[in-house]
Amino acid sequence: MTHENPPETPDETAGSTSESTSESTTEPKARGTLGAWAQRMGTVRLVALGLGSALLVLAGVLTWQTQTTPQEPVANRALIDEQAGEDVAAFVTRGLTEVFSYDWSQPDRTRQAADAVLSGAARSEYDTLYADLQERAPGQKLTLSAEVPVSGVQFLTTDKATLLVFVDQTSTRAKDEESSVSAAQLLITVERVGDTWTITGLEPL
Repeated sequence: MTHENPPETPDETAGSTSESTSESTTEPKARGTLGAWAQRMGTVRLVALGLGSALLVLAGVLTWQTQTTPQEPVANRALIDEQAGEDVAAFVTRGLTEVFSYDWSQPDRTRQAADAVLSGAARSEYDTLYADLQERAPGQKLTLSAEVPVSGVQFLTTDKATLLVFVDQTSTRAKDEESSVSAAQLLITVERVGDTWTITGLEPL
């Protein structure tokens, strides 16, 4: 004997339609520039990392780097010159904090910071990242505040270095008093130009 499934009741159908409509009309929260970058790049993992979690991840990566790097301590100064590593990490921390922070009423401050610390592919990525920000920030009275809670040098020579960096960015819109936080893990490449360092690579992980 053939059994047919009973038809859906009106209440069940209405409930399903209501849930679908509710999900489709939900508006996403505003994100800072790191969030917008994540949407474009597709490979960035936005995470709400606590400092403890970030330290664990960083420790694991740096341990792996030390174990897998050919044993050439002279080539990798990060293994033998602690001060040099601290200096380049301080440069990157300060630079990223400045270029990922933004005040709609003082846009030139961020631009000047980018001019001072970014070049090459990193500068091109920055210009793309902030292109629409210049247009929408005044209307929303948008401010961005960035910080680098954790950074570590993976490889260092006299004229080039790579670092793993965690960046947190808080965006606030005075228009509706909405705030949101974005976080990203970045592999940073820096190169020495004359007597100073410059950030040439911003690779999301």
